[in-house]
Order: sequence, then structure tokens, then C-alpha cells
Amino acid sequence: MENTPLPSPAPFSLLREAEAPSSSGTPNTLQFFSPESALDHVTRHWRTNFVTTDINSRDLVELFLKRPFFMLLCMDAPLHKRFSRCDGPASLEEFVREDDAIRFGQYGTSMSAMKDLVNITIMNDFRTVSDLYEHLETLDLPNPSHLRPDWDTYFMTLASLASHRSNCMKRRVGAILVREKRIVSTGYNGTPRNLRNCNEGGCPHCNGISTAGSVECLCLHAEENALLEVGKERVGDGAVLYCNTCPCLKCTIKIIQTGVQSVVYNLTYKMDDASARLFEEAGVELRRFDPNVRSQLPALDGRLR
Repeated sequence: MENTPLPSPAPFSLLREAEAPSSSGTPNTLQFFSPESALDHVTRHWRTNFVTTDINSRDLVELFLKRPFFMLLCMDAPLHKRFSRCDGPASLEEFVREDDAIRFGQYGTSMSAMKDLVNITIMNDFRTVSDLYEHLETLDLPNPSHLRPDWDTYFMTLASLASHRSNCMKRRVGAILVREKRIVSTGYNGTPRNLRNCNEGGCPHCNGISTAGSVECLCLHAEENALLEVGKERVGDGAVLYCNTCPCLKCTIKIIQTGVQSVVYNLTYKMDDASARLFEEAGVELRRFDPNVRSQLPALDGRLR
């Protein structure tokens, strides 16, 4: 076993599970004069498993969190169950008072203030200690993926984060487009740029106020947005889209989203008026081309010609 790096006793200790038990059959205990010296030691021996309960303040946790091998576990249990296991205060009221003092910082350390730093929370509501140990085995705590997610977990976490930008009244969806493990674009569902957000009434369909002529959903799907954002970079400024037929509503919102500035069409379509209103709101010029008219003038106020 390793020798204690600093003279004992010291004010800061770290429990290390040694390769072989000590003569007493208990794990070896390392002691340090400061958290910094403990951090330096475990950094140099980071492939060895260390366990400690002495990192009990946010400042200390943040110090150790700088290292990619540090994991903060939170072990909790229902309050009444913890009281039934405890040999401490005689009454439940005394136990609750003591618990509040620990959780909310009456003793200078607030355990609840560190919840956002926890990597894994374990709820110990098991009937026996052996049941708890069995659960811990299934968690495979030494697995590096708990601290460094695999690619699927990484990208799915980002997709979930992107969904929080959604303004759709129906559901929140996010998407990430990846090529060779590199993010190409992101997307979330909602109304196209420059239109009112769905949660502000921009999509009558999602808000349940559809009327004749507005039955189509105006919200782009997250997947569509991710794909369109890739196209947007290639579209560039001042792009003009020519099409022989006035775009339908679903194509209209995609055209708006890609950053096209002008749309020129020839044949009319059943949704011309609805498409024209959206183009007008988004600031996209819409004009009809008539081959029989020598001079083609742009449409005014987004109205069809």
C-alpha cells in the first residue's frame, strides 16, 4: 500500500480502496494538509479509484470538478425512511430540524446548493443493504461514460437542449444534423423566422383556432429546420427563387426559412392568398411572371399579380 504522503493526522483526508486490505481489514486512509494537495495526488494517480466524503462544500466540489475524472454522487432516501434507520434524535421533529440544517446550510454548508453539480443521484429506498449493493452494481459507477458521454448520448443531449428553443404549442422537438461526428446544423420546431411565434398565435392550427383557408400547420419540424439551415448557408444574400407555380403553404415557410429574398412564379395555386400573406409578413418579395407582359413589375405589398 502507498504511504501517507503527508504526516498524520492532517485536517483533510481521502479514503482510498487499496489493492489489498490493511492488517485491520479496512481500506487504506490517505491524509492531506489541504484539498489542493489531495487533488494533486489523485490527479497523478487518477487511474486508481478514490472515495471521499470530506469534499462537503460547493467551493471544494468546484475545485475537484476541474478534473475530468471526478464524479459527485448524491445518496438520498425518503425522509421518514431515513428517520426509521437512524439512531440519533429521539423524535421525528428533531430529526427534521437536523436534516433541514444540513440540507439548507445552517451549519455553513448547504447540500441543496450543490444539486446542480451532482453527476449521479441514488435514491436509497431499498429494503436491505444487499438490495442497495445490487443496484450499485447495475449502475457500473466506474464506467467512464458517466463523466464523458458516448457520441449517441452527446448528440441526443444536444438535440434535447435544442428542443427548449421551440415555440410550438403542440410539442417541443429538437434535431441535430451530424456528419462524421461533427455538428452540421441544429433545428427545433416552430414558425419560420420573421413570423409570429407559434406560442404567440402565429400558427392557428397549433393554437386550435383554424379557420377556412388556414387549416395547414405553419410550424416547421425540427428535422426540417436542421436541414434547411444547412441549405441557408448555400442560399446566400439576395437569392431569388423562380418556380412555374406559386408555392404551397408548406413550401412557402421553407422558402422563408432558407433566407430567399424574392420569389417569382407563373401559374397560380389554390393557396396563393395564404402564401402571399406569409411572404408579406416575412418581408419576402412575391411576384408573378407573365410571359405576355414585356415589363415585369414587382408585386406591391406582397399581393399577387
